[in-house]
Amino acid sequence: MPTQTQPPHEDGPTAPPRPEYPRPQFTRPDWLCLNGTWGFEIDRGDSGLERGLRDAELSGGITVPFCPESELSGVGDTDFMEAVWYRRTVRIPDTWTGRRVLLHFQAVDHDTTVWVNGVEVARHRGGFTPFTADLHGVAGPGEEAVVVVRARDTRHGPQARGKQATWYGNTGCHYTRTTGIWQTVWMEPVPDLHLRRPRITPDLANGAFHLELPLSRTGRGLRVRAVLGDGDGEVVSAEVRADLDIAPRLTLAVPEDRRRVWSTEDPHLYTLDLELIDADGEVVDRAGSYAGLRSVSIEGKAILINGRRVFQRLVLDQGYYPDGLMTAPDDADLVRDIELGLRAGFNGARLHQKVFEERFLYHADRLGYLVWGEFGDWGCATEGPAALDNQRPDASFVTQWLEAVERDLSHPSIVGWCPLNETFQRLHDRFTALDDVTRAMFLATKALDPSRPVVDASGYSHRVPETDVYDSHSYEQDPEAFREQMRGLAEDAPYVNRGEDGRDWSVPYRGQPYFCSEFGGIRWDPEADSGTGSWGYGSDPRTFEEFHTRFEGLTGVLLEDPDMFGYCYTQLTDVFQERNGVYRFDRSEKLDTDRIAAAQRRTAAFEKDDDHTD
Repeated sequence: MPTQTQPPHEDGPTAPPRPEYPRPQFTRPDWLCLNGTWGFEIDRGDSGLERGLRDAELSGGITVPFCPESELSGVGDTDFMEAVWYRRTVRIPDTWTGRRVLLHFQAVDHDTTVWVNGVEVARHRGGFTPFTADLHGVAGPGEEAVVVVRARDTRHGPQARGKQATWYGNTGCHYTRTTGIWQTVWMEPVPDLHLRRPRITPDLANGAFHLELPLSRTGRGLRVRAVLGDGDGEVVSAEVRADLDIAPRLTLAVPEDRRRVWSTEDPHLYTLDLELIDADGEVVDRAGSYAGLRSVSIEGKAILINGRRVFQRLVLDQGYYPDGLMTAPDDADLVRDIELGLRAGFNGARLHQKVFEERFLYHADRLGYLVWGEFGDWGCATEGPAALDNQRPDASFVTQWLEAVERDLSHPSIVGWCPLNETFQRLHDRFTALDDVTRAMFLATKALDPSRPVVDASGYSHRVPETDVYDSHSYEQDPEAFREQMRGLAEDAPYVNRGEDGRDWSVPYRGQPYFCSEFGGIRWDPEADSGTGSWGYGSDPRTFEEFHTRFEGLTGVLLEDPDMFGYCYTQLTDVFQERNGVYRFDRSEKLDTDRIAAAQRRTAAFEKDDDHTD
């Protein structure tokens, strides 16, 4: 990873929190981490602009990148905040002379405006995805940049917020809110002509990688060059003109004797060196990346990884931390969560109702952890109480989701996309806005990334007939009743979530790959009783042994179904009052983890009928 230029932090000479490079799949050697102490002020009435906060010193301080609701921010205020303000003065390094300065925000929740030296340089809506301000003409190398940020985060109206509660307290599976900056803020210098983030598509059938290399702009005589490498040095390189297309394409064909497939057993990653070369043969921009050679395909009801049946033993991961909320306190915490999942016998995760930070995906790539990427829409509806106020569908969901897919589509660990979760759209509704948004998000995902399967909406309302994947959610706690519920898949009549009125809300199942993408959720909190606010699904097991017997029975139902390509167990850890995790909220041991793993490591019936080879 690149070594950053260390800024003079107001909080002293020590390294800032979360100092690691925030964008591991597109790296440059020079960068400046802006995490640390910022001026801060809560603006509960969202009147700060009128009151002059944009141009004033703020009344308090905060530790970025932790949100003000979190303990690690130093604020720890969990009341509602209509807006928050940040201010920091940064001296841009002299050594960046001759280059443009880009100011990056990895994630700010939710509606953000950024001013630098009094000039508005960015406006972004969406709490999960990065955005960038080009400071050209506003602040440059050797100059001071006064950065002011206003983030608005209302609890009213449609907004993609995932599991953040829209009422004051945490209840059930609704958690403490996140407002404002919650991922790394940083700067980097780039030349006027520079590379933008590449799209890397593996082509296992032909032993190749296809690269699309967007440029800031084209210029006469420009060329782009890509070099693929491994531990033994250069594997292959290719070069192509870059003066005809704004996003030139090239292919790197890997020699047969250097081909190594990315898999859960061997998560091999090739290095990628990318260069933009001018008409004189000089390298004007250089960036680093990496890639994994793997495939995802559909054969009948099976999703295949590298042409093989790999039963996806997924765990629901919500990505919350007691002291950092949606922000991991340390990079090691991201690694630990993956290692905890693997230790418990899972081979991947459904990243639930949150677009996880890029470094989590980087670690999933290198550790061989399968991932389904998801948007934090939770529970869009069109009619009835669920649709009142904050759960109406919003067309901006499409924009925000496309930003997430664009950011993450080159990660080999991602094997599927889930744009929406548990939408409530009744057949023959008078309103069709949710249908429009659902179809738009499905089609947009397929257009941007045709290489992976997409489920139109996980659980409840499947509204797109051609959805790649069909699924259901069931928290039935009795294994035999669960078996009866799930038995219809062989006859193309699988279990389908229905509305409260008992009627079907989905288009018919048409033989797609099917999995139960939420099940279990067994509450286990022997130190508390249900009257204390501890929450989970179903009746509490009476004993530790009963818990494990139930877990083994529920997972066994799905492992024994030859038509079921995977499952997703709820969930990896407890989250606040929700006590149905395999581990406690602090990630300490809660159950017999070896027994949990043994229950899952039984050979799945799905995997037994596999005559494919890589």
